[in-house]
Amino acid sequence: MSQVLDSGLQAFRDTFGGRVITAEDPEYDAARSVWNGDIDRRPAVVARCADAADVTAAIAFARATALEISVRGGGHNFSGAAVADGALMIDLSLLRQVVVDPVARRVRCGGGVTGAELDSAAQQHGLAVTMGTISHTGIAGLSLGGGFGWLTNLMGLSCDNLISAEVVLADGRVVRAAEDSHPDLYWALRGGGGNFGVVTEFEFHLQPVGPLIHFGMFFWELDRRADAMRVARDALRNLPRDAGGLLAAGLAAPPEPFVPEQYHFAPGCAVIVAGYGSAEDHAALLEPIRAGLTPAFEFVTQLPYTALQQMLDASSPWGIHAYEKGLQLDEMPDGVIDVLAEYLPKKQSPLSFLPIFPLGGAYADVAEDATAFGGSRAARWIVSATALSPDPGVLAEDRLWARELWEALRPYASNTGGYVNFMAEFESDRVRTSYGPAKYERLSRIKTSYDPDNIFHLNANIQPG
Repeated sequence: MSQVLDSGLQAFRDTFGGRVITAEDPEYDAARSVWNGDIDRRPAVVARCADAADVTAAIAFARATALEISVRGGGHNFSGAAVADGALMIDLSLLRQVVVDPVARRVRCGGGVTGAELDSAAQQHGLAVTMGTISHTGIAGLSLGGGFGWLTNLMGLSCDNLISAEVVLADGRVVRAAEDSHPDLYWALRGGGGNFGVVTEFEFHLQPVGPLIHFGMFFWELDRRADAMRVARDALRNLPRDAGGLLAAGLAAPPEPFVPEQYHFAPGCAVIVAGYGSAEDHAALLEPIRAGLTPAFEFVTQLPYTALQQMLDASSPWGIHAYEKGLQLDEMPDGVIDVLAEYLPKKQSPLSFLPIFPLGGAYADVAEDATAFGGSRAARWIVSATALSPDPGVLAEDRLWARELWEALRPYASNTGGYVNFMAEFESDRVRTSYGPAKYERLSRIKTSYDPDNIFHLNANIQPG
């Protein structure tokens, strides 16, 4: 460490309410680890904050010692933006409180809360809000970038349901962002990422969901992938609002009791439809899938909503080496399916796959300029090439596979920037493309107001004007 940093570190420790961790501390390696095992960075200081005042102190210390600042919510991010070499990491993992108001149908939760923790607390009252599809994802990064999930059709994005946020600004002030307080900041936080401050508390709308939901999964072998994807596209294109879906192309069948043994670990295409209405309505959604192409196997049952939220966790375990590149499509013509079918067999890792999310319902209800979300509300699909492997060498091969597939899909895309939370690399042109010129310019003006020195730049960065 530099002499300036060393001289101030003890004074910082003495006044800090949480835990200050450096390379000399036994918990350092655990503190700097993030979900993506491909990320191995060594921050100078980890400031594990106990409250908003600690965040203010950490920002002041970083600025006084000329340290870059990264922010860790859940640490589940393809880019590894939560950690940087030689930087100060603001670690929110102690901020795990979740308070549900079942009468008002609202929830307040700390910046270190995961989707699983929010789900668990809200489901005690039969309530939920859109979260991601991997339950150990932190709510902070997910919501600030948008937030897709099983409830997108029913409730829109996570950021669409944000009521207010407690934010520590670059100058150390703690403010509340909402419709009636710092409305420009409130707009920017709903999709603009971590560019504007450190959010220490979120407040969301909740809606009745569960505790049991209807679930249907259909699986076809890889050699029937093109036909299977066409059937899935037609079934998912017009899902009603009380249903959610996912096409998981290239996903390996899990070794679960409901999977015939000959298909354990076999690559193929799976379509999942979750229903939040009646059993009869859900059955009607599944019948065209079954009739369109006889599956290798299917699994139709009732599940706890929390089980649905955790269903894909095993496909993305903590420490996996990961890369992702995605884009948005207004439609999914047969030409797109032909490209996907061509590239699927080229991946090397059995864990790599193509998650394809249908968009509609409440997602499309929101006006383009109502939030800062980087993507089109007219788009019907988001396609992601997701490379995953425990082996860094295999990950390197599938990283190339993902990039080549993305290039092959570009002619069909309505937004090649894609979804900022699916960016493993924050190329400035893709960030600008994702937001579009008008929205990016508005975000840049707000950035200038709240972070003119761009101290929060380790993200899908918005440059100050």
